[in-house]
Amino acid sequence: MKLLELDISSIPFGQPIPFALRGVGGVLLAGKGFVIRSQEDLKSLLLRGHTLYVDTDESGDAYRAYLAQLQAMLHSDTKLGDIAETTLQAKSKQEQEEEQSPHPRWKDWQLHWTQLMRQPDPQTFAPRFGHMFAALANYSQKNPDAALLALVQLSAEEVRFYSVTHGMLVAVITMLVARETLRWPNEQVHTLGRAALTMNIAMAQLQDDLAQQRSPLSAEQAKIIDHHSEMSVHQLQALGVHDPLWLEAIKFHHYRDPGRLTEKSPGRQMARLIQRADIFGARIAPRVGREPMSVTSAMQACYYDETKAVDETGAALVKTLGIYPPGAWVYLASGEAGVVIRRSQHAATPRVAVFLNREGMPCDPISRDTAVPAHKITGAVAHRDVRVSVPLERLLAL
Repeated sequence: MKLLELDISSIPFGQPIPFALRGVGGVLLAGKGFVIRSQEDLKSLLLRGHTLYVDTDESGDAYRAYLAQLQAMLHSDTKLGDIAETTLQAKSKQEQEEEQSPHPRWKDWQLHWTQLMRQPDPQTFAPRFGHMFAALANYSQKNPDAALLALVQLSAEEVRFYSVTHGMLVAVITMLVARETLRWPNEQVHTLGRAALTMNIAMAQLQDDLAQQRSPLSAEQAKIIDHHSEMSVHQLQALGVHDPLWLEAIKFHHYRDPGRLTEKSPGRQMARLIQRADIFGARIAPRVGREPMSVTSAMQACYYDETKAVDETGAALVKTLGIYPPGAWVYLASGEAGVVIRRSQHAATPRVAVFLNREGMPCDPISRDTAVPAHKITGAVAHRDVRVSVPLERLLAL
């Protein structure tokens, strides 16, 4: 980490910052894309960090691009007032190339959603949430397998941003099930996705803390968990959310409510679907001191209801995602192992990218059709047994 002090007079208000801001010791104060709305916001950051820095190891290209923009304006005799209002939107060559990619920068999305959920502001929450939700909903509708692959992988690897990664995964799963299997209208699908993303807004910070906590729950933590559904509803109402279906889905998303979907109200149907996907997502995510379940074991957990009978909503989830959804690591009859990258028409025969050969050694990815008997899936690979690390970008490129 190489910290360089930032001239705070160059920071404009009301514009997203193209690099992260850090304080003394490198502590993260604001992620890339954060909007400083006023002098009061700036003072708040300074109180927390004493001095504002840019980590040039982390954001060097973006920071240099911004300095170049200021320098060019100085050489062109731009008025000082115009220079002071520079929008901090200069982009590095790498960022421009990434923007042309068909896939989002998932780790940036994690940071932006974390920032929004942990510190929602009544003045900016609605437009920021709307813009970010539209991007996620649009991408996941056009690229459902890629969205599942990315979020299953991130869920199994990252504990620091557990809350929003979990929320994005549940949102993508529920929207996909509602659209493809339940055939809900698009407006209802989007309301469902919004509810899934915000179901835990009242304990976003606590969820991230608990994912890294080894000690037992404190009494205060247990109280927040017990009441987080109602607290999230009240917080969203204070942030300007008044959609009754959105709020009803959040209020009841932890209720034990087995039975047929058609016998429930629309909001309770959404809540039940969120609950089943919530179970799946929670079980594949690691905690400090606890290994995650395999994806297939997590699928089984949401397939049965509280009475041990097949759950209609859980069955719809399995039908949509398949027994081995994108992101699941599996063994093949050939002795190879790889990750599911795409669903097929049959729940048990997805497309797999092999990364470990018959000898258990890493290899260049080989696409396998698991409908072929020689490449039939023989079992799931627990995350702790995945013996190769594959960058997410490489998986998405497949």
